[in-house]
Amino acid sequence: MLIVRAAKRTDTDALVRLAQEAGTGFTSLAVPADVLAARLEKSEAIFSTPEPGQTEDAYQLMLEDTGTGRIVGCSAIKAMVGVSKPYWDFKIITLAQHSLEADRRFDMDAMLLVNDFAGASEVGTLFVSEAGRGTGAGRLVAQSRYLMMAADRSRFGERVLAELRGVVHDDGSSPFFDAVSRPFFRMDFDDADRLSASTDNQFILDLGPQHLIYIDLLPQSVREVIGKPHPHGEGAYNLLLWEGFHYDRYVDIFDGGPLVSTWTENIRTLRESREVTVRAATTTGGVDGILSTDRFPDFRTCHAQVVDDGDILGISYETMQALDLAEGDRARFWRRMR
Repeated sequence: MLIVRAAKRTDTDALVRLAQEAGTGFTSLAVPADVLAARLEKSEAIFSTPEPGQTEDAYQLMLEDTGTGRIVGCSAIKAMVGVSKPYWDFKIITLAQHSLEADRRFDMDAMLLVNDFAGASEVGTLFVSEAGRGTGAGRLVAQSRYLMMAADRSRFGERVLAELRGVVHDDGSSPFFDAVSRPFFRMDFDDADRLSASTDNQFILDLGPQHLIYIDLLPQSVREVIGKPHPHGEGAYNLLLWEGFHYDRYVDIFDGGPLVSTWTENIRTLRESREVTVRAATTTGGVDGILSTDRFPDFRTCHAQVVDDGDILGISYETMQALDLAEGDRARFWRRMR
């Protein structure tokens, strides 16, 4: 069985392995092993804090195969972004051009460096290894984040965003970075990616563009990738749209990937989930969905087939064992509609 659970500091080696497999352009994992270890230590602490309020720490989740004990994926939620460390993006704006004398009227798009999402929560770091793909694991990890948010809304912002990796070639080059960002930062894509993930981003304010960048002046090959996710991220992008996120013309300043956002209360999985009491049952022929412990710090979720009797949910012994639930415990369930 695959479960998603709160990360522990003992998961460091597994997270380092996932970061290496994720490769170039996966900004949130493009950091040294000691940074990943510190991230897990902070995550374990914040999961265990009863009433932390909104912090700028990240809740790290791990996808575990209970049969082998192997970690095959991960994801995270940053409770708050853009406050002590600016959250820079390019916002695409449209400028109306009009001249009576020249008899011309047209619009031009331009990009402006902004920090528009201060105080929002961010879902990200979603990665599933080759060993876990094709099993519905990616969707389980993604939806688990919203069930965790539903468990304690006070820990998260009123808005949620997600920034997807843009188009990066197999050789590690980024057409957007080479044409737009490199002239300002005078460094390789990997170096900029690592600095963005591991510093307070002051270097972006110091070196980044202070004026508009006109998109019409860029090569066609660059314009075509603006706001487009990496091919490996198209599934995640479509799932975000299904959840209620929308693209509002914000893009990453290094690879041009899309940023999507929504109000927290509009997230589909969160909105459709409900609290239940569990009991032991034979679940053959039941309904499918995702069940979570609905509690901190031992947050866990898994796919489950259940007997759905409204407020009472019948679940198998295997599911009880996987989530460490007992008869009469409260939990949270999202039911998959056929």
